[in-house]
Amino acid sequence: MYQPFNPNTVVKTKFLFFTGKGGVGKTSTACATAIHLADQGKKVLIVSTDPASNLQDVLEVELTNTPVSVPGVESLFASNIDPEESAEKLREKVIGPYRELLPESAILSMEEQLSGACTVEMAAFDEFASIISDSSISGQYDHIIFDTAPTGHTLRLLHLPTAWNGFLEESTHGASCLGPLSGMKEKKKLYEQTVEELSDYKKTTLILVTRPEAASLAEANRSAQELENIGVTNQLLIVNGLLRSHLPEDDISTAYYNRQQKALRSMPAELNQKVIYSLPLVSYNLTGYGSLRHLFKQYDLPAQAEEKVEVKSKLPELGNLVEKLSNNPGKVIFTMGKGGVGKTTVASSLAVGLAERGHNVHLTTTDPASHLKYIFSGETENDRITVSSINPKEEVNKYKEEVLGKAGDSLDEDALDYLREDLESPCTEEIAVFRAFAEQVAKCKDEIVVIDTAPTGHTLLLLESAEDYHKELTRSTGEVPDSVKELLPRLRNPQETSVVIVTLAEATPVLESSRLQKDLERARIKPECWVINQSLYEAGTKDPVLSGRASTEGKWITEVQKLTKEAYIIPWNIEESIGYSKLKQLTTH
Repeated sequence: MYQPFNPNTVVKTKFLFFTGKGGVGKTSTACATAIHLADQGKKVLIVSTDPASNLQDVLEVELTNTPVSVPGVESLFASNIDPEESAEKLREKVIGPYRELLPESAILSMEEQLSGACTVEMAAFDEFASIISDSSISGQYDHIIFDTAPTGHTLRLLHLPTAWNGFLEESTHGASCLGPLSGMKEKKKLYEQTVEELSDYKKTTLILVTRPEAASLAEANRSAQELENIGVTNQLLIVNGLLRSHLPEDDISTAYYNRQQKALRSMPAELNQKVIYSLPLVSYNLTGYGSLRHLFKQYDLPAQAEEKVEVKSKLPELGNLVEKLSNNPGKVIFTMGKGGVGKTTVASSLAVGLAERGHNVHLTTTDPASHLKYIFSGETENDRITVSSINPKEEVNKYKEEVLGKAGDSLDEDALDYLREDLESPCTEEIAVFRAFAEQVAKCKDEIVVIDTAPTGHTLLLLESAEDYHKELTRSTGEVPDSVKELLPRLRNPQETSVVIVTLAEATPVLESSRLQKDLERARIKPECWVINQSLYEAGTKDPVLSGRASTEGKWITEVQKLTKEAYIIPWNIEESIGYSKLKQLTTH
């Protein structure tokens, strides 16, 4: 369907940036590319600036900030930069001068605003800017591969003059999560040079990695458009994990293949215009240089039987969780997790299961209404369920108008430009959507409310600190609505709220979910349980590739059991869970 990815013919630039959703195979693809180029006699450096990096696991070598030689691969060097550590230094650099001057609540607000993903990403940008622009480093290598890429939001921020001004003076709304550039004024010229390098198609290639799944393709399209608008135009797409053939006699193999093909046929039109390559779904873990060297070979890989890690205690299925939730009605139930793990399906199944057990349930989601209609397939069957859909774009626009309306008269045009870009941060959407959720919960009486997705602990702390900050500094325009004030303490009460983390039994989704759990615990919210979705381990397939994949899941199911006291599992289903009756089946013993 697509030509196989071959670095020999594709790689033509010094700098390669790999980007994509968590769990699509960015790191393994980047590592395989690095090894291949090194085997061709090129001197290569691969660098990760991802806070959840598993680069050292894939290369099977201990890594630090300083590049080290990778055993078994001549001319390959690797380093694993910790942006969290860099972000901590940045936070103290920005906040330190104010510690003796401002009230504690203002300092706490500043600390939380500089604890978000934007600050970590800016710290990561600082690290690879130093590598790109320092000829004494970059000049040593033929290729430098980055296992991550900056977002268009970060690059746009670098262009704005007000972004380089003092953070406190320009913090115009209490729910901000930006301001890190104020601590990096001396590096302005360095960053400008780095952005120029990124935009030079002769020097930089952006490699978008996706899985043949709707959510991954949508995220790749968003990233492509965002970065293209900034001038990073030399882009190509790799569809990773493609099941090239299937066993007609194996129902799971056939369904898996057909589902991937369906997603590719529905690929966003803009993404479909790019040069597209593919990489196969393989039956083994892509760790170690031996396995990684095989990935670009032009023949089918032998099915390698991984040693199956047996799960010591069998996990209960989703119906058991519904039974437990049914015995404690009146709750707000949040499903949380990274995109593409099946949060909407799990939330919808919980709502159906609870309604079937006699409860009045309100299901609300940030997915478009058409998607919920697709999941329920027009089948309602139970008048105990009501459904609402919150449109993130509408809520974000409403929030932006509110903030800009209150701050606009007191700011010049440069400051307004900064504020507008500030409002493009990921936290803005979380805050705006959570406010809408809070309003919805406030309206629901005598019902179990199931909410598909939830804000991170960072966003919840932002909302809380915004309220305190507003009391101290009345010029802040980040007022917190009463509905949010009432919901925040409720979230911390396990008698009133259950947080369900949804994951897949794969490395990146589990690692990212563990970070999400820590983030929530920082906000004094303890998730009730985890749900492992779409498990091949539990499905039982004879397909050699899928059997190999199933074998690798045991390790991650065991890891989930260590991370939570309660875990539930949903086997990979031949039929998609579409329609009321199929959703009901997921919660039936």
